[in-house]
Amino acid sequence: MAIPDFQTAMLPVLRAFANGADNVSSVLPAIIAEFSLTSDEVEELIPSGRMTTLQSRAHWARTYLSKAGLLTSPARNRHVITDAGRKLLDSGVARIDMKTLEQYSEYRNWRAIESSIDRDGATLLHPSRAHPDAALNVQTPDERIEQDFNSIEAALSDEVLSAIVTMDPVKFERLILDLLTKMGYGAGNIANSQMTKTSGDGGIDGIINEDKLGLDAVYNQAKRYAPENKVSRPALQAFVGSLTGEGATKGVFVTTSDFSKEARDYVEKVQHRIVLINGTRLARLMIQNEVGVRARKIYTLRSVDEDYFI
Repeated sequence: MAIPDFQTAMLPVLRAFANGADNVSSVLPAIIAEFSLTSDEVEELIPSGRMTTLQSRAHWARTYLSKAGLLTSPARNRHVITDAGRKLLDSGVARIDMKTLEQYSEYRNWRAIESSIDRDGATLLHPSRAHPDAALNVQTPDERIEQDFNSIEAALSDEVLSAIVTMDPVKFERLILDLLTKMGYGAGNIANSQMTKTSGDGGIDGIINEDKLGLDAVYNQAKRYAPENKVSRPALQAFVGSLTGEGATKGVFVTTSDFSKEARDYVEKVQHRIVLINGTRLARLMIQNEVGVRARKIYTLRSVDEDYFI
């Protein structure tokens, strides 16, 4: 029997987690047994050669199941079936695929967001792309590549955030300075940045000097919060107070979660220039600027050089 595609693998993957598996590697034996895979099929590699085809498909099956709320990840590389996942299995479902997942609001919301965010985290005005699966037959190859690329980066974004929450707090603060430097702040020179002391920092975690004399600086604060714990207005007020105390006018507040509406409204009213970066945007910026990630494989799209043939 051939290696199952990632949608066909969804049901056995979910069933394996229900039976005690806690990561993708631990579900592979169940898939191998269910589909009677040969050793050659088990060892078959994807084109990049970095993992097996079976691992790749099981990984994507796990990703999509998580987006529907059927699996949850309490820690990096650890996944647990949810009540919704058990309920689906108890219903006697014969197959799980993306059409099945459409019944879950978490999945629909994720697909809508994933389809409307570009690499910079900016919203694109393409509402028709909110349900890309239904449009596969009418898309051009270029559109398919762009869509699939965005899907891969959306999944990578989640992995990046999972890695961040396991970091040492001090290293997390250093990460933000590394990212801002890669983005061009401080003339792109890490020597122009500095971390504050871990205690008594007055609400400031790092400083990047925009000029050699330090006459113009960007102050930042970084908070690792659980997804459901949004940064509130009081936290922004304290940050603004710290900037005022330092005589600073520019600041960047970064969090792994998000900001409440009250916090965003407050920032719009203050005289200081403050940029808010939530978890989604943080991960996207890290990917775009290659901080904490690296290229796995590069594809080059070519077109005819019209000048050559004239």
